[in-house]
Amino acid sequence: MKFNSKLLAAIAITIVSTAVVSCSKSEKTDQPAATSAEKGSGLPAGHPPLGQEGALAGKLQPDPNAKFTVFRVGNSNVKSIFIDGKIVWIGTSGGVIRHDTSTDQYRIFNVTNGLLSNGVFHVGKLGDYIALGTYGGGLSLYDQKKDSWENLNVPNGLADAFIYKTLKSSNGDIWIATWSGANRVRGGDLHDRSKWDVYTVENTKGGLPNDWVYSLEEGKNGEIWLATEGGLARFKDDKWENWNHAKGVGAPFEKVKNDPQFGTDPSTLSEHHAKQKKEMGLQDTGAAFNPNYIVSMAVDRDGVVWAGTWGGGLSRFDGKKWKHYTMSDGLPGNHVFMLHVDPSGKLWVGTNNGLARFDDGKFKVFTTDDGLFSNTIFSMATAPDNSQWVGSFGGVTHLASAPK
Repeated sequence: MKFNSKLLAAIAITIVSTAVVSCSKSEKTDQPAATSAEKGSGLPAGHPPLGQEGALAGKLQPDPNAKFTVFRVGNSNVKSIFIDGKIVWIGTSGGVIRHDTSTDQYRIFNVTNGLLSNGVFHVGKLGDYIALGTYGGGLSLYDQKKDSWENLNVPNGLADAFIYKTLKSSNGDIWIATWSGANRVRGGDLHDRSKWDVYTVENTKGGLPNDWVYSLEEGKNGEIWLATEGGLARFKDDKWENWNHAKGVGAPFEKVKNDPQFGTDPSTLSEHHAKQKKEMGLQDTGAAFNPNYIVSMAVDRDGVVWAGTWGGGLSRFDGKKWKHYTMSDGLPGNHVFMLHVDPSGKLWVGTNNGLARFDDGKFKVFTTDDGLFSNTIFSMATAPDNSQWVGSFGGVTHLASAPK
């Protein structure tokens, strides 16, 4: 079923010093090539760049009768969406947007009003705080009652100032995914330095397969799953176990080599990525293919782990066996940037070439032809009213009702 694109209302939000708000039809956009940190920036080689400065606030005027509303965020990637009641938090490479759906009022926070970095990779909640994982600015905590920010960084215990995910586990521990390993804050007390642990490849003796930890999830039995650039790791009962491409992560290159390729191969843009690809014996593939690089992860209600890879499609792991899904199985693209399990238990897959819902072993695909702002999908969240918010490069699509 396709949706009538004429019902789409586009609200433009440009993250600059002066707000520009207008209505227009959605436009197809492509993700720009990734870039590494500039020389002399003081950042480790291969780190992504920081965002641009800017600030704005105002009120939106969406069409209440539209099935789709698209919020534009300029030349920014929407890397994370978090919904807290009627408040939608949108993390972009140009700041974080707080949108009150009950009033359509919005605010943007960035380096001008509380953050240490405009690049926001993750938005979540730790206790009463809204927690932001940033590009080089550490962990930013927003006290909603005081309307104030607190920034935690390496001196506070963080393994690195680049934060990709936070997780509060069922036993009260807080886990933080960083560029340089994973933090565990025992008991969740972020302000007690003695409670902070750091796990790296070195101190876990290879149990953590790579120090770049991209995502975290808690398993059905309290185990912690970690997605890294070198594969999947599990931390259970203080013991580590891991899996890489050789052990089952990602589809074989032979299965995907004839599929349309995503244009960005990180190994051609970063010495760090090139080194990782070489260490995994993938340097001769000549494509944007590194199935060890787990970009996204989700654990469903049955405890099954789903891993989205860079070029190796979607992998399913039940704790014993791996199964792979690629374009030949109906997936719109083999680069899986986002995984979201909605309240009904359905798995949504964001790729470089569209959004897919996994139903009864089959993929239902949605693209810009169906009303999405872009086919490059980075984030997604389901609201209490079951409407859905989908983040991409340049914008967020709000679906008033779930696609059929």
